[in-house]
Amino acid sequence: MAANSGSTGSKSSSSSGGKQSGPSAEQVVATFQRMRQEQRSMASKSAELEMEINEHSLVIDTLKEVDPSRKCFRLVGGVLVERTVKEVLPALETNKEQITKIIESINTQMQTKGRELTEYRERYNIRLVGEGEGEAQGQSAASSRDSEGGGSKSGAGVLVS
Repeated sequence: MAANSGSTGSKSSSSSGGKQSGPSAEQVVATFQRMRQEQRSMASKSAELEMEINEHSLVIDTLKEVDPSRKCFRLVGGVLVERTVKEVLPALETNKEQITKIIESINTQMQTKGRELTEYRERYNIRLVGEGEGEAQGQSAASSRDSEGGGSKSGAGVLVS
């Protein structure tokens, strides 16, 4: 079966000119949508962790004003345990620092994914539905300059909703 699909792919690429045997427009769109969804999920996770940091900060500020020997309750792995403030406060501060590091890591990954998306858009000339008219006019001037230079990018683009 794999040999058949490989020979079919080579026949279709040779019949279309044989110069470019890249992915189809549907594959390009699917890959682009998947990359966008990955970036959105990273942004969502980052926002969720930011909320956790805010909650940790609120609890830490509250516990700093309380007597260290006072008992408090903490949820650990779905189990509510009784501790003292002096035991819980350092653990909360450590958790907050770890969450901050995770957020920084996610933000770095999001920036990398954004660069990958931009490169992918430029490589396959992907345009998004609803891009501003002002942007389109600015890009048309830039694309006319590009087409004068070599014209390799002047092929049909992919429109993504």
